[in-house]
Amino acid sequence: MTTLEKDPSAPAAKSGEPILKVTGLEKLFPIRGGGLIRRIVGHVRAVDGIDLEVHPGQVLGLVGESGCGKSTTGRAILNLQPATAGSVLFRGREIVGLSRSDMRPLRRDIQIVFQDPYASLNPRLPVFDIVAEPLIIHNLVKGDAALRTRVKDLVQMVGLNPEHTNRYPADFSGGQRQRIGIARALALEPAMLILDEPVSALDVSIQAGVINLLEDLQDQLGLSYLFIAHDLSVVRHISDRIAVMYLGKIIELADRDTLFARPMHPYTQALLSAIPIPDPERERRRERIILTGDIPSPANPPSGCRFRTRCFKFALELTEDQKQKCITVEPPLAAQEPGHTSACHYSAVRTVL
Repeated sequence: MTTLEKDPSAPAAKSGEPILKVTGLEKLFPIRGGGLIRRIVGHVRAVDGIDLEVHPGQVLGLVGESGCGKSTTGRAILNLQPATAGSVLFRGREIVGLSRSDMRPLRRDIQIVFQDPYASLNPRLPVFDIVAEPLIIHNLVKGDAALRTRVKDLVQMVGLNPEHTNRYPADFSGGQRQRIGIARALALEPAMLILDEPVSALDVSIQAGVINLLEDLQDQLGLSYLFIAHDLSVVRHISDRIAVMYLGKIIELADRDTLFARPMHPYTQALLSAIPIPDPERERRRERIILTGDIPSPANPPSGCRFRTRCFKFALELTEDQKQKCITVEPPLAAQEPGHTSACHYSAVRTVL
């Protein structure tokens, strides 16, 4: 197959039961004290009880600052870093707690594209061997001729010259290497890809080509994506729904257009206010929200609302009684309107764009 063709057995877009359902997912990393015993003195709560759903053919964007737990979430879903607690159902099958051998059949259906195309490809292997490796491991192709044809089709599918499969990763640019990583992920014909900041390590001029490729593949092959990123402009371009993450928690979740038009959580409002607008007149008129301070440590998160130490509402707009509630009571991720949830005691729409 040298052109993109949608598999007739691919799931219908955005319909039916979720292909991926995450409930109460936690990933804690132990902090060990000094001395010979090296006892555990605390935990880093990298992912702290999150719920997510991805439906067939849907792209769910997961955004937030560096260190908020986005990549750890993706790795925990794939069981690359075993979850501490919670449930991950992929096509109705529980992933949390599965052994390496039990995970192998599921690897065919859910794959990952890593953030750094310079580190995720073996520099000692030619492109042919990199793309062919999963086909060989899962015994999907019989004979050398069929293997070469399949690798050629995969490389061509992602926009690379199949005649260059004898070259090594060092001979390719960053964008080309990421395309090789995508070809490797597609080799097993998965139903879903977890894309861990797939364009953040690329030049801006290269990002658009990779994003367009991912959109074409998603549309024509019926793929589902969990698209992890910190660039809201990129997420807006490719996602159907967007989840905003802060300090290990999901703090807002809505469809793309609703989130950008009517953000409710103060953190989301601040993120959106930082996106440049190409219209100089609108750029001058809009309100820019500047957050003070750094993201707190996930080893010692604030009590109550985790965002309160940086919240402009907490600093300027809330009464003392309201502030006390923010300090003592953790806000649940609750529906504010149909399909739009926010984890803020005082959620309110704020125009930022």
